[in-house]
Amino acid sequence: MNYKKIIWWSIIVAFGGFVFGFDTAVISGAEQEIQNLWNLSDTMIGQTVAMALYGTVIGALLGGFPSEVLGRKRTLVFVAILFLISAVGSAFSPEVYSLMFFRFIGGLAVGASSVVAPMYISEISPTNKRGQLTALFQFNIVVGILISYLSNYFIGGASDGNWRIMLGIEIIPAALFLILIFFVPRSPRWLILKKGLIDEAREVLQEIDPSQVENNIASIQYNQDNNESKGGLKEFFSGKFNIPISLAFLIAFFNQLSGINAVIYYSPRIFAETGMGESASLLSSVGVGFINLIATLLGIFLIDRMGRKFLMYICSFGYIITLGLISLTFYTGFGEGTLLIPFLVFGFIASHAVGQGAVIWVFISEIFPNNVRSYGNSLGSGTHWVFAAFIAAVFPFVTSTLGGGITFAIFTFIMVFQLIFVWKMMPETKNKSLEELEKLMIKNK
Repeated sequence: MNYKKIIWWSIIVAFGGFVFGFDTAVISGAEQEIQNLWNLSDTMIGQTVAMALYGTVIGALLGGFPSEVLGRKRTLVFVAILFLISAVGSAFSPEVYSLMFFRFIGGLAVGASSVVAPMYISEISPTNKRGQLTALFQFNIVVGILISYLSNYFIGGASDGNWRIMLGIEIIPAALFLILIFFVPRSPRWLILKKGLIDEAREVLQEIDPSQVENNIASIQYNQDNNESKGGLKEFFSGKFNIPISLAFLIAFFNQLSGINAVIYYSPRIFAETGMGESASLLSSVGVGFINLIATLLGIFLIDRMGRKFLMYICSFGYIITLGLISLTFYTGFGEGTLLIPFLVFGFIASHAVGQGAVIWVFISEIFPNNVRSYGNSLGSGTHWVFAAFIAAVFPFVTSTLGGGITFAIFTFIMVFQLIFVWKMMPETKNKSLEELEKLMIKNK
């Protein structure tokens, strides 16, 4: 097994997650200045922030189609180009509607990358390392988020036009990702199942594990030959795949109804509402990024050892405790102007990173059969981003209307149902090949 080559390819593809994380979080340091600069209402700034997420929804829902036709690698090339266009356009936007347009373009790239990158990594990874390698995508997301927070902090605030620098710095990682993606091969499973290019797939598998080339080809072809599904969209929604569809929808739904993206996008605003100044709010946001990174590393370390379900239990209990305490703190006003809210938010972020953050992209990329994996990843990722867009769009209005106490109480209540989902429905997928999981997940297989 050539682990060095597999890790190198996985790191390159997962770097799309870095640009993804940077793109989604960098707006947090600029959104209040943009609101003041163009005299935007709370609803309008919510729409400006959420515009990237609207693009993400479309990119996620449609990302499976080019990955089927063009392949995973070529789709990622187009993703990198969209990231680059978004970064340049956002930095030079003359008014809010131009900014919204280029944020939307970046969202298309984020959505497509969340479909294609984990799918590619899962298809080249050995069974016993698939969780860790696929979770590199999430690791890169949190690194991108952290670097965006650090970048915003060192720029020193968004006033005097600095918000343009905040958004424009993304040009550097976007260009690097575009260059690096040309150094990975096409997915061997895609080559065999979609194009019948056995010889090219054999060359890739030879680089991965020379001793198992023919066994791997035979396993992929066996499942294809014994599966009546042709992998079409109509077949995907025929009812045969109801189990993985339900699992993908629910894990994505609960991921966003925890409020995670509300905290990522609006952390400076949340901290400012507790009486902290702008500099302290930005610095606390950097703390969010560091905690996210450390806890994600822990999740990556544990995911193939303890399993996906174990991490989701930790996540669910952590959510309920921290969100409940945040709600209580906002509601009572206890600890206003202190570090209590930041520390509770740090605990919430850690719970997410160890569980949902590490698991979601791995789990969704595992539970669908080879023939329909692109559609399944699009459905799971699309669900994730539909609710992410909804939360980002309404969060400023809801918190200003209902207050932080009630808002976080709603998140807490929903997380009780995530705990029930993990307990009653979620299967364990560790140490099973993609072909083994296919047999377990499909009705009448």
